[in-house]
Amino acid sequence: MTCCSPTGSRRLTVADIPYRPEIHRTPLGVEQFGIIEKPLTSFEQLYGRAWVRKLFLLALLAAVWEIYGRWLDNPLLFPTFSDTMQALISGITEGTILRRAITSIEVLLMGYATGIVCAALLTMLAIHSRLGTDFLETMTAMFNPLPAIALLPLALIWFGLGNGSLVFVLVHSVLWAVALNTHAGFRSVSTTMRMVGRNYGLGGLRFVLQILIPAAFPSILAGLKIGWAFAWRTLIAAELVFGVSSGSGGLGWFIFESKNQLNIPDVFAGLLTIILIGLFVENLIFRILEERTVQRWGMQS
Repeated sequence: MTCCSPTGSRRLTVADIPYRPEIHRTPLGVEQFGIIEKPLTSFEQLYGRAWVRKLFLLALLAAVWEIYGRWLDNPLLFPTFSDTMQALISGITEGTILRRAITSIEVLLMGYATGIVCAALLTMLAIHSRLGTDFLETMTAMFNPLPAIALLPLALIWFGLGNGSLVFVLVHSVLWAVALNTHAGFRSVSTTMRMVGRNYGLGGLRFVLQILIPAAFPSILAGLKIGWAFAWRTLIAAELVFGVSSGSGGLGWFIFESKNQLNIPDVFAGLLTIILIGLFVENLIFRILEERTVQRWGMQS
């Protein structure tokens, strides 16, 4: 049966179309495409985990360290990784390294927390007035390039041998990095987000806590990481200079004493302890903080 168009002409049907074998093909089924999703092998699953890759890199570095130490064959210059680990385990078992590490961490937390509080106050002042912004920018330009260890002689004169001097230089290390990154993060918050907060009737401290801080937290977290690294390095350097506080020193002083006694494996054990603490803070504490804030809020770049 054929149909005609309104004009009276005959319409073409499918049967009228000539068969073109070079064009027509049998429809392909899904099974002809093969496997769409290939299951990952055990190696690929392990390689997809960041902590496994990092452990592999650390093991590789340890192997290079061991090979070079054995090739050099000079324990006073460069002990092997196995000798360093033996000294580290011995120091932990005896409690020496643990006591020194706890001493350093206690002082570090005091200086770090004080620096964060001071940075928060300066940043709050800066976002509420132009004079505060000018003050923060001027002070940051003056003191941020100044190494904290350069203030150690003044700290010794003002606060004497004790935790006061260490906390002073630690605050200087933390304050400007955290304040600068926090203020830059606040300034980068979009006008749209600010208007949303205003439309909800937020103002003052509520506006800062519910709008500015979540939006600027990637920059704030970067400042916290930088401040932590600066504080940790400054503390060890300060302990290497005068170290003893209230009759006991931290890891820096432990390294200094071991060097004077030519106990080089203990020197490397102290350095390895500093590295391990840094890895722990960076890959556990800050990682958890990032997952529960930046990634959960969808602020991950």
